[in-house]
Amino acid sequence: MSARRDGAGARGGAVTTTKVIEGTHAISHAVQRCRARIVAAYPITPSSGVVELLAEMCADGRLDARFVAVESEHSALATCAGAAQTGVRSFTATSSHGLLYMHEMLHWCAGARLPIVLANVNRSVGSPWNIFVDQNDSLSQRDTGWMQYYCENNQEVLDTIIQAYRVAEQVSMPAMVCLDAFFLSHTSEPVTIPDQSVVDEYLPPFAPSFLLDTSDPHAFGGLPANDAYMELRARMERSMRQAIPLAAAADEEFGRLFGRRYGLVDAYRTEDAETILVTSGTAAGTSRGVIDAYRAQGTKVGLARIRLFRPFPVVDLRRVLAPAGKVVVFDRNISFGLGGIMASEVRAALCNQTPQPTVFSFVGGLGGRDVTPETIRTAVDYALARQAPDADMLWLGLKD
Repeated sequence: MSARRDGAGARGGAVTTTKVIEGTHAISHAVQRCRARIVAAYPITPSSGVVELLAEMCADGRLDARFVAVESEHSALATCAGAAQTGVRSFTATSSHGLLYMHEMLHWCAGARLPIVLANVNRSVGSPWNIFVDQNDSLSQRDTGWMQYYCENNQEVLDTIIQAYRVAEQVSMPAMVCLDAFFLSHTSEPVTIPDQSVVDEYLPPFAPSFLLDTSDPHAFGGLPANDAYMELRARMERSMRQAIPLAAAADEEFGRLFGRRYGLVDAYRTEDAETILVTSGTAAGTSRGVIDAYRAQGTKVGLARIRLFRPFPVVDLRRVLAPAGKVVVFDRNISFGLGGIMASEVRAALCNQTPQPTVFSFVGGLGGRDVTPETIRTAVDYALARQAPDADMLWLGLKD
């Protein structure tokens, strides 16, 4: 562990601490810096490290919060909902079947306009049992009304938790921060933990415009008539769309204060790219070296990493993909009967563009199967050699 003062691009004079920590602990330190007051959780591999460290922090006074050990993931999110309803910043973490068990409460928290932050360690869904990474757990919840961020490394995980609280509280919508199981959750990397005073400047105390207060009673979660329900859903949709510029502004402000920014779509060597690879999570880190190798050969290939998936940053993605005639989407997930989920979103974003690039959709890396540089090269080489794909979706690394 080392302490240092922030460098160029960060708030001068602020003392930061650098630790070599795993992704789950990066989340815990971020939650501590965000001054969450309620942490409710039920442990599930591979997210357990998040709440284990937070429980220790609550017990030894490093975090002034109440840790609520509940009997299920459904109860964990219900506890956070009750806390947020009373104006208390709350947090939970889960993975895979734990997130699926929260499904009802995910809808409820979004509809109740509760800015809870949830860390989800992306893990495959059974049957059969598998504890390794793919993104189907969180992407299966993409229509519940939660913002969704997908992170590439442990520093980004910590930083995104802080950004997520800021945006969620601005639009009164919950946010989910997702990271790859084991490749991030259990892998240690150097992570800079920001100074508390600068986080406090960036993230003011939670002050909701409405809360459960016996001295100022309101009705919550009632039964609106059929002439009101749709208007409430329209408000949610407007708030989610408002979250796009607010998330961009939050990222820019974070960069000014802390010296790190990521964008909603992280573009790498895309300015003159004729072919652009689109992916998310740790697969993007693997892809950067592949992109550099293509460039060294004179082949104009770039990378667009989708960081914010909900709300979907259509304008940003169109801008980044504009130079390309071919778009190669690598999905670590699948919608059975349709194909890669991000590929379908990319196609929808580009459907009215003129000219419209050709989209090549690849699915691989499910259940924690390695995504190697060769995996990425196989997809890009396929697209470079063809004017159009042979199928709407193609598998990568399949044994049969």
